[in-house]
Amino acid sequence: MSTFELSVRFFLQLAFILAMCRVVGWLAGRVGQPQVVGEMIAGVLLGPSLFGLLWPEAQGWMFPKESKPILFAVAQLGLSIYMFLVGVEFDHELIRKRLRGAAAVSAAGIVVPFCLGAIAAVALFGTGILFPPQTQWIEGALFLGAAMSITAFPMLARIIYERGLSGTSLGTLTLAAGAVDDAAAWCVLAVVLASFANNAQFALLAIGGGLAYAAFCLLALRPLIARLGRTVDRAGGMSPAMLGSVLCMVMLGSWFTDAIGIYAVFGAFLLGVAMPRGLFADELRRKLEPMTTALLLPLFFVYSGLNTRMGLLSDASLIGVTLLLLVLAIAGKGLACYVAARFHGESHRESMAIGSLMNARGLMELIILNIGLEHKLITPALFTMMVLMAITTTLMASPLFEACYGRWSRSPDRTNPV
Repeated sequence: MSTFELSVRFFLQLAFILAMCRVVGWLAGRVGQPQVVGEMIAGVLLGPSLFGLLWPEAQGWMFPKESKPILFAVAQLGLSIYMFLVGVEFDHELIRKRLRGAAAVSAAGIVVPFCLGAIAAVALFGTGILFPPQTQWIEGALFLGAAMSITAFPMLARIIYERGLSGTSLGTLTLAAGAVDDAAAWCVLAVVLASFANNAQFALLAIGGGLAYAAFCLLALRPLIARLGRTVDRAGGMSPAMLGSVLCMVMLGSWFTDAIGIYAVFGAFLLGVAMPRGLFADELRRKLEPMTTALLLPLFFVYSGLNTRMGLLSDASLIGVTLLLLVLAIAGKGLACYVAARFHGESHRESMAIGSLMNARGLMELIILNIGLEHKLITPALFTMMVLMAITTTLMASPLFEACYGRWSRSPDRTNPV
């Protein structure tokens, strides 16, 4: 296809993707699920698992192979801006306020699923199901451990905000634990990507460059851009020129971390953490979040769906491995966080709520899986298994939270549970 034909097809693809995401998102909302869950499912439905299975000619025409690089590029743009906004919302004061409780829950939510994932990777390594030949067993173990440890931090934050739990003991503890979990998982992933290059100089560049970039953003850049926050406070809003400057910094940060071999989202997230809070952060969310979540982010879900092929799991043994990974994911994350919260003195009901929220993987899981597939760390079969795990655990979050805590918290005659 010519460049002109691809550009014309892209607009039709975008309209088709947005329409499907709205429809499936609406259906998800009817059963109490957030919009992002519907978009995750819509992405899988538009791929070879359903659309390509029922109508392969139409699916091939709508999403020709030549158009995938365009979808990938625009999806990465949306992903970088979204992760920047996640960084803007990241409140490090939460960790300081509930350090002991957050440390206990996050440690359980990292160590247990990481160990279970690593053990599963080592046990199944020789089968060729999960990892291609070029992946070393230690890289596979680290990657699957990190993928099992991830938390749907943005969705977790949204549920807590929508339920009016921001600033409460439950909300603060869960957000702090989720933030620490995701930070640890991303650090492990950075080490895996550096190791996978099989080049000591590249590994040194990735790890050293990543640490230097983090120090630059948090120690050097943050005080400088604090002036921008004061400017916005005085003006009562953010000018288009300032927004353009911020977006330029986001693109440069994404480029730098991608260039040193980590991944673009690292640069965007860390830059977001360094941004001023208050009106400055509110203006960024107001100006960027609607376009990012409504227009750009659905492309990432569909790109993930195009790589998800349920037909790869037709064999009974592969279905068994999928179920095993799902059980390990739930036990390692949800159950472990529940036990840790109870051990730390939280009530049974609040511990159940914490476990149900921490168990969700959501968008963050899809990000880490796409990185693994892009770098050929994992096989398409493992990618599909883990996408199913991410969707299932995310689907579980809202109903479980509502059942164990939501209805009780709204009850006028509730008593403090033990």
